[in-house]
Amino acid sequence: MNTVLVVQSLISGIMMGAVYALLGVGFSLTWGVMKVINISHAVFGLVGAFVAYALLKLWGLDPLLSLIVTTPILFLVGCLIYRVLLSPITKSKEVIVSSMILTFGVAIMIENILLMIWGPEPRLLTTSYTTRVLIVGPFYFQYPWLAGFLMSVVGVTVIHLFLKKTYTGKAVRAAWQQPEASQLYGVNLKRISMITFGIAVSSAGAGGVGLAMLYSFEPHAHNLWLIYLFLVVIVGGVGNVLGTAAAGVIIGVITGLSLAFLPYQWVNLLTFGLLMVILVVRPHGLFQSEV
Repeated sequence: MNTVLVVQSLISGIMMGAVYALLGVGFSLTWGVMKVINISHAVFGLVGAFVAYALLKLWGLDPLLSLIVTTPILFLVGCLIYRVLLSPITKSKEVIVSSMILTFGVAIMIENILLMIWGPEPRLLTTSYTTRVLIVGPFYFQYPWLAGFLMSVVGVTVIHLFLKKTYTGKAVRAAWQQPEASQLYGVNLKRISMITFGIAVSSAGAGGVGLAMLYSFEPHAHNLWLIYLFLVVIVGGVGNVLGTAAAGVIIGVITGLSLAFLPYQWVNLLTFGLLMVILVVRPHGLFQSEV
């Protein structure tokens, strides 16, 4: 066995998995905290990717710097969607089913808007450092992959610290652990839910930019991304930020090693076979929920 190939595949898998983790954190939060399964989550990642692409082509703005624009805008979009569409259904007895149907419609609408604006052709974020490589001994690190990895680590860390250390973050967790008790302490459930959904949508945009730096993308790509989101969240434990991050890395490593040693058509079979085993052995995921 080629040790260098194994380690290189391991490194690539970790970097790829970290990006999936950032994309999945918000999906995990809305599912675990609000009991809302946001089928449109991945499409907001595509929105972030396409906006980054447009800013790069029009003004030469680096994709990472585009987050300064897209993150606050997507946060506000997420808050608006919650206030207009999701808030009325949170009183439903079947919130999960209602949210899936509603957000599926949102995903289809946004996908078609992206198709009308940019067409069906695959796009790629090509920057000045796209082809640059950092070589350390026998190993190499592609600059876009390093950038996506570092951005993801920072993003997941910020969200984790927000939930653990800030008053609003603690309110997010308390409001849905003990909603009645939290209201007695002055927590506004609708406001906290709106903030949670806004954070989820903005983090999706950041994760989408990270994935767009690794692979080509087009308006239908969110369907494949969504499958991996379910995989990451279920393996990591619904509502668990660090568990989602760990699951993203685990799945990235498995995918990276599989691509190195197996035909491509076997990769998804192995990955989702793992999901089936985990669901049988630990139906609630590898890590317990934080919320």
